[in-house]
Amino acid sequence: MNRFNQSQNLILKALAMGFLTLFAFSAFGHTIEGSDASFVQAIDGPAVAPFMYLGAKHMVTGYDHLLFLVGVIFFLYRPKHIIQYVTLFAIGHSITLLFGVLADLQVNAYLIDAVIGLSIVYKAFENIDGFKRLLGFEPNTKIAVFVFGLFHGLGLATKLQEFTISDNGLVTNIISFNVGVEIGQILALSAVLILLSVWRTKASYLRHAFATNTVLMTGGFLLAGYQLSAYLLLTPA
Repeated sequence: MNRFNQSQNLILKALAMGFLTLFAFSAFGHTIEGSDASFVQAIDGPAVAPFMYLGAKHMVTGYDHLLFLVGVIFFLYRPKHIIQYVTLFAIGHSITLLFGVLADLQVNAYLIDAVIGLSIVYKAFENIDGFKRLLGFEPNTKIAVFVFGLFHGLGLATKLQEFTISDNGLVTNIISFNVGVEIGQILALSAVLILLSVWRTKASYLRHAFATNTVLMTGGFLLAGYQLSAYLLLTPA
């Protein structure tokens, strides 16, 4: 039985290695590295503006977060509805970002990022009426967006937890980072909304909506598969 389990683990790791190699270009959707990483670890005391900048940059370059939000607003036309859903997402990720870092909540970054990838799959699948057509029910989208917001916030928290951050000014800096994330989210969504608004004036918008969300769903599966592969390969047994 032990030999079987060892062989099974080797096969899983071999498959994971192949998958990870195939999609090595993916990397993490929200890393903090290079000069930004050095800056975070060197700060001792409150640094409101720099942390707001880092938070905004983090969100604008965090394609996994942005892909999920694209799925969320894809079929939202009224500003009121867009604000409602984006606010639910923002509340969710703000809660877990702040709590995760300040309470030092330890979670596996690969598994959290895999869930973030699956959140993209979920929203794209919902957009093509997958739940209604295949399962005969429609989930509560608002609750789902809020819950996935919690996971996205944990994803952000795990990246900050990779560094040794001074306790001096920690609360101020984390709150500033979170405010920056919201600013980055507004900037990125504004650009997405402009593009969607232009596309919605074309007949091709609805004609290609199914294909677009299928591509979005595929991207979510790839991101989730990448993170699960990394988990199998890099997490100690």
